[in-house]
Amino acid sequence: MNAVAIQQRPVGDLLREWRRHRRLSQLDLASGAEISTRHLSFMESGRSQPSRDMILRLSDYLDIPLRERNQLLVAAGFAPVYRERTMADPAFSTVLGSIRLLLKGLEPYPALAVDRHWNLVESNQATQRLLTGLVPQWLTPPINVLRVSLHPDGLAPYIRNLPVWRAHLLDRLRRQIEATNDATLVSLYQELRSYPGDDATAHGIVAGDIAVPMELALGDTVLSMLSTTTVFGTPMDVTLAELALEAFVPANEATAGILREMAVPVDGTDA
Repeated sequence: MNAVAIQQRPVGDLLREWRRHRRLSQLDLASGAEISTRHLSFMESGRSQPSRDMILRLSDYLDIPLRERNQLLVAAGFAPVYRERTMADPAFSTVLGSIRLLLKGLEPYPALAVDRHWNLVESNQATQRLLTGLVPQWLTPPINVLRVSLHPDGLAPYIRNLPVWRAHLLDRLRRQIEATNDATLVSLYQELRSYPGDDATAHGIVAGDIAVPMELALGDTVLSMLSTTTVFGTPMDVTLAELALEAFVPANEATAGILREMAVPVDGTDA
């Protein structure tokens, strides 16, 4: 559902949708937010208009993401509370500069930054070397890293433990959908599920695993890495709160050595 469509809907409809998405009854939400069930019912039905503070209180209890909180406020006739900047905004250049420094600091290990829809925002040289060497046909922006990872014409043929890695990514995406109720992510999840791949349950994947290895085959060489995630969240900035840094650290010394060797230019000069 796009932002324009959301803004055209009554705020009561949106509140009801979020309550149901969180699988709460009116009594559950009213009790948690310390308001009467009657008041909540009136707000959802449109018989009563919620105040700005009431929208923020309900949003806190429902754990609604910042972008969607702004949409609720606008639907109720209030100005957005949380700042939202585009990547092209000059004011965001300082943030991007800091992200680039972080990614560079993780060299020679692959690291990248993605937005809320898993589109590539920035990446370091280690990431660029791997992608250019394995899937150069996927490097035209916008680059969706989940699509590149799991598509049969992407990295999937090179991932030795694809069933485990696929299950890990799909579980992360599924939990993100639970948190955000984002229609774009739902569509992406359905697309990824349509790609060839084994059923995760056949491999005993535990939902919520945070250290699933990713084994990438480079010819006869296998890089064994662990994925780690850093969130750049700040309570007052929508765009920054939605960014995440994905770093792939070596799972063994052999992989660390290979990645260090790959970072050395062929002429032997410093990178």
